[in-house]
Amino acid sequence: MLFKLSVKNMQKSIKDYAIYFLTLVLGVAIFYMFNSLDSQQAMLQVSQSQKEIIKLMISMLGMVSVFVAIILGLLIVYANNFLINRRKKEFGIYMTLGMGKRQISKIILLETIFVGIISLVVGLVIGIFVSQFMSIIVAKMFEANMSEFKFVFSKDACIKTCIYFGIMYIAVMFFNTMTVSRYKLINLLNATKKNEEIKMRNPILSILVFFISASILGYAYWKVTADFRSMDKAVKLLPPILMGITGTLGIFWSLSGFILRIVQIMKNIYLKGTNMFVLRQINNKINTTVISMSVICLMLFMTITILSSSLALRNTLERGLVEMTPVDINMYKTANLPESYINRLGNKVTYSKEQQEDSRITVKETLVNNGLDINVLKDVIEIPIYATNDITLEKFFGSEIENVKQLYAMMDYSTPEEIIKISDYNKIARLYGIEQYELNDDEYIVICNFDNIASLRNQVLSIGENKLTISGKQYKSKYNECKNGFIEISTNHTNTGIILVPDSCALAEESKEKSFLVANYNAKTDEEKEKIEELFIDGSTIIKKLSDKGLNVTGISKISIMDASVGLATIITFIAIYLGIIFLIASAAILALKQLTESSDNKQRYEILRKIGCDEKMISKALFRQIGIFFGLPLILAIIHSLFGIQFVLEMLSGLAEKKELLPSIITTIIIMGIIYGVYFLATYFGSKNIIKEE
Repeated sequence: MLFKLSVKNMQKSIKDYAIYFLTLVLGVAIFYMFNSLDSQQAMLQVSQSQKEIIKLMISMLGMVSVFVAIILGLLIVYANNFLINRRKKEFGIYMTLGMGKRQISKIILLETIFVGIISLVVGLVIGIFVSQFMSIIVAKMFEANMSEFKFVFSKDACIKTCIYFGIMYIAVMFFNTMTVSRYKLINLLNATKKNEEIKMRNPILSILVFFISASILGYAYWKVTADFRSMDKAVKLLPPILMGITGTLGIFWSLSGFILRIVQIMKNIYLKGTNMFVLRQINNKINTTVISMSVICLMLFMTITILSSSLALRNTLERGLVEMTPVDINMYKTANLPESYINRLGNKVTYSKEQQEDSRITVKETLVNNGLDINVLKDVIEIPIYATNDITLEKFFGSEIENVKQLYAMMDYSTPEEIIKISDYNKIARLYGIEQYELNDDEYIVICNFDNIASLRNQVLSIGENKLTISGKQYKSKYNECKNGFIEISTNHTNTGIILVPDSCALAEESKEKSFLVANYNAKTDEEKEKIEELFIDGSTIIKKLSDKGLNVTGISKISIMDASVGLATIITFIAIYLGIIFLIASAAILALKQLTESSDNKQRYEILRKIGCDEKMISKALFRQIGIFFGLPLILAIIHSLFGIQFVLEMLSGLAEKKELLPSIITTIIIMGIIYGVYFLATYFGSKNIIKEE
């Protein structure tokens, strides 16, 4: 009997279960997708270093999944609470007919099991099929060979998903039993007649709180953007975060106190159609959901910021890798090592005779002397890089140095600037395919592609404080700004400044700081390049021999940069998308359930609208606007938060993520949010419409 009753109740309440079922299915599908990467990586033909990165990503996603499971668990309990409250009158009738609380608990238990099993199966089916597209995305991110692509089912991810959601459903069952045991018959029968008590707030106090909260938010925005450089310690981030939370709470607390009063003054708007009813409904909702709306707003803010910033980082790294890795390898070593010197810690550092002699020959000669067949390289160019205490960062910035130190307090301004002769730089620029330059005998150029440092250097160059003295001769800047350029391959624009001087510049041999070599691998295929790469990795015969002799030849390769950068970007992107979508689902689901609860509680008010002459079209329009405003308010404030939050994140990732990559990232974020938020909005609208329809 209880089994049949449970099935009939589910069939009857299928529309009420729509939001609950949608949340469960999406949660299961996403959970499976992001935990099935371990099986998907098996079919990807990637390098060994990429395999290690994928393993790290899977491990991190596993840890994040615990946090995700907690969020989903709380969300499911919250959603289930809506369903229980929605059916209070039904349970009261059961008790009137002689059914005990234990039997009611069994009915709810069976319904929970049915919904759980169905949503688990549907979610897994969706997750299994969509995860195949995840394989393609992973392959694209790691530039893997997909020749062995096949349909993959992850047994481990399926078991993990079933266990996690099984625990959630058990928690829901326990919660339901506890809830039903506390019900009293009189409260159940009168459930539809009880409305939450609304207390109107003083409009003057509300306006005051609103402007104070807006001021707090404005100051927090300023701290994390215009005053970003003062945020040099993690502990200094706490005050702006607390101000953001406090300001958000204050905004929503104050809204209900004066928005209605302000609109009431505008009679032509307030008295038009059902606006009076809609505004009072919205006023009451905000009044009773201040904390919920604030939490939802902050979760949406995190979703927008996380998704936009991570995708911008991904796009920047992807574009930067192509631009900043024009050759296969860079190698360099310190030149002219002394017999000994005192380092900054006051310790004496000594070098052997062999180390000193090796520092006076080229990198190419060192490699050949230690067993490298130089024919594995082509397009070999080696240049000297000079440095002199006559030109340090402090001397370059001159009178602007104090302003610069305030912005970048951690930099060592006693560091000598790197100096390269113009013909040497042009050799590398020609190979890289970037702009070459010309100089007169009394000119120099600063090349720099790190935007923040370039802007500081430009301040000095633009005001004429740009005379440099090298070996007794004075040089002036050819341009009043830095020019774009670099010599070291890297993940992105990381060149903080190199000074190019004429070939006639009398740089002493002792001022040679390092020898710098660039080259391509003498290979045609990726496989051949990877074999040559193995000659230069840690542990190889040549590198081990150099290490044993204490010959510090270091460098970086295009392959290692690609693997590391793609791995970093992919890990950040996947975790950001995972958390972003979960936060978005949680926010939208809470809003939906809040609205459905309100629609259920206020059903009698819609009946009054019908009695005073409102037709179904007017009522549907009023409901649509009401839900739209309810969904829109936290989203609008979250977007405002995000405008400053994204700027803060990009400043923190300066050199890794660029502002010009924001537009495609924001468009992608809008699409993701539009789909999920829109689905919940429509499901809420049609669910509420079904609840308030005339019986």
